[in-house]
Amino acid sequence: MQKTKKIPMRQCLGCREMKPKRELIRVVRSKEGEVAVDLKGKLPGRGAYVCRCKSCLAKALKSHAIERALDVQIPDELKEKLSSELEDSENG
Repeated sequence: MQKTKKIPMRQCLGCREMKPKRELIRVVRSKEGEVAVDLKGKLPGRGAYVCRCKSCLAKALKSHAIERALDVQIPDELKEKLSSELEDSENG
């Protein structure tokens, strides 16, 4: 009998749906309080997940869900970087 590998699931902060971790973009807060986009999902720190669609990102930013999840203020530059990462991932 073959053992099936468990797929890690995470909740999108925009649509609140549970999805496989690989389908989501991770935003991470380091111990120093720096916030970054973690495309590989390997950076150490507290993570928050958002779908790769603009509507979910917009909802998460508007409701400040990412800021609450990470317990930190997100600078405008990072919000712009998140938006551009989404556009890049949708195109490629």
